[in-house]
Order: sequence, then C-alpha cells, then structure tokens
Amino acid sequence: MEDLNSVVPSNISSSDGHPPLVAWVSTSLIPALVLSLCFLLGVPGNIAVIVLRPNWQHLSSLSQSLVMNLAVSDLLCLLTLPLWIYTLLYSWTFGLVTCKLLTYQVYCSLYGSLLTVTALGVQRYLQVVKLQKCFSQVGRKRMLVLLWLTAMILSVPSLVIQHPTTVDHWTTCGPHYSSPAQQVAVLLTESLPGFVSITIVVFSYISLQRKVNEAAFFTNPQTTRLLTIIIVTFFVLWMPYHITNMLVVAAISRNDDNMLKSATNIQNTVGALVFVNSFMNPLLYAFASRNMCTVCKKREHGCCC
Repeated sequence: MEDLNSVVPSNISSSDGHPPLVAWVSTSLIPALVLSLCFLLGVPGNIAVIVLRPNWQHLSSLSQSLVMNLAVSDLLCLLTLPLWIYTLLYSWTFGLVTCKLLTYQVYCSLYGSLLTVTALGVQRYLQVVKLQKCFSQVGRKRMLVLLWLTAMILSVPSLVIQHPTTVDHWTTCGPHYSSPAQQVAVLLTESLPGFVSITIVVFSYISLQRKVNEAAFFTNPQTTRLLTIIIVTFFVLWMPYHITNMLVVAAISRNDDNMLKSATNIQNTVGALVFVNSFMNPLLYAFASRNMCTVCKKREHGCCC
C-alpha cells in the first residue's frame, strides 16, 4: 500500500527529468491502466451494492451492516485512485497535507475493508458452524465502532512517514523513514494484523465449506464454489503484499542491499493487488451473503446469517 504511489525509481530518469519511455511504460502506464480498471469497475459495483442492496431482504441486520460497511470502505479507497493515477503519469503536485491525508484515507479504507471481511468470516462461522445467535443492535453498533477505531489507529503511521519526495524533477508521495528501525516497525505493524486476518478468514471459510459439504440436508455446488473463490481471492490478493513486507524486514535485518532492492521492486507491484480486492469485494460478498443465508436457514430453520 505505502509504495503504490512511488513506483517510479529515482535511477531511471532522463536528462529532462522524465523517465525513459520503456521504464515509464512498465512503472507508470501499466499500473495506471490497472488502477483505472479497478476504479471503473469498482466504484459502480460498490455504489450498486450500497444503493440496490441485492438479495438483502432475508439477511440479518448484522450481515446487512457488515456488507454495507465493506462496500463503503472499498468505495472510499477506490475514490482516491484518480489522484494516484495522475501521480503515476504526471508526478505528485498536491503538497504535503494532501499527501498525508489521502494516504491516511487509503489506509483507513483498506484496514476497514480487511477487518470487515474478517468480521464477516467470523460471523458466518459462528452462525453456520457453531449455531450462535446474532448480535444485538447495541452489539452491532459497538462492533462497527471498534472496527473503525482499530482501522484508524492502525493507519496512524501513514501520517508520520508519508512525505512528497522529489528526485530528478519527479515528485512522489511515498514513505520516508527516519531509520531502518522505524521502517521495520512500520512494516511489522502493518503486516502482523494482515497475517492474523488472513488466517482467521481462511479458517472460517474452510470450516464453512466443510460444513456445507458434510451436511446431508444441504448440497449446493454453487455455494461451495463461491466459498472457494472467496478464500482463494482473499489469500492471493493480500498475502503477497504482506510476504513482501517480511522480505523487506529480512533484508534490512541482514543489511542485504540487493535483497532490499528486489523486495522493494516487488512491493511496488503487489501493492496494487489490494485495490483489485476492493473492486472484487461487492461481487463476491453480495452473492455470498445470499447463499450463506440459505445455508443458515437449512441449519436453523429460518435464522438468516
């Protein structure tokens, strides 16, 4: 996430301050096209979920709140993409305050999305596998408030480390660390919650999938396939970024400049995957909510999840 807007390396500038054509295509144009696709598909998709609320008539209040929260957090993240796309193509021109606040919004939105997906996985695990009842209205509100407070706290480091940096007439809004120790601390703070969330989500949906497959009273290949897609998509789009963060931490610990350079270059690429996750979420979880409600009805004769 933090290196998405600093994908133009400082050592590929030409004499006039602009990157050579080949390097510009690979480091700016292609990422800009990917982010443009995320914006064009993700913004209408999340707005549709918020406005139309597809197949929500049989969902519990908690499921509706979580899916709505997921769509809002993803939408807030995707709405920042035009500025990042402009920066990839024309350099950062919006100043220090905008750099910090926009990055903070991205982090809050992504953490909000990550935590909401985790909460959805836990909720469905408890209701379908453990047959636990839904939260009360007060409990739902408290959970959402706690979720966003956690996202805001986890995003605080971005306000500290993000600065516009100019190298050879090309300005980026990216992380600036005061020391290697600070960089290690920031990366660990970012990735440890990510690994925990990924583990919880994968466990929850694998348990759900097993329960669906083992239930003699309920056989629905579509639900099984959808659960598999959710697990694989979430794992593939989030895990590479956090693994790369750990590679950067290992390179710093070993004082290995070559490893650090390679890991940083990879980090620039895999950081864009989390935005792909934001435009895929409304498609996955809107359908998943409907199917999980069907499973829950089969399990509890009428309780929607």
